[in-house]
Amino acid sequence: MPVVDRRSGNERRGTNRYPITLDIEWEGPAGRLPGTISDISLNGCFVLSAGEVNDGDIVKLFIPLADSMKVQFIGTVANHVFEIGFGVEFERLSPAQRDLLFKLLKE
Repeated sequence: MPVVDRRSGNERRGTNRYPITLDIEWEGPAGRLPGTISDISLNGCFVLSAGEVNDGDIVKLFIPLADSMKVQFIGTVANHVFEIGFGVEFERLSPAQRDLLFKLLKE
């Protein structure tokens, strides 16, 4: 079931996001930190983390696979909420990254 988006106008998301609980690592200006993806779409996700970022920062997300490997995603912080987390818009997805997102969305 998609996450309900209560924003309107230009703030509204272009695609549905789906709830998920996925522990990840992410890297931003302050270094590498733990986080949890709380919702995801083909265009982006929301990361729960107390790490500090600013809108427009470029971050790397490291999404774990079953075999202890991690897939790296690069994105731009679209919005942040101090001490809660931040929304990321993915940049230039490869076919393998898209396939992983499709798999996560199906689950």
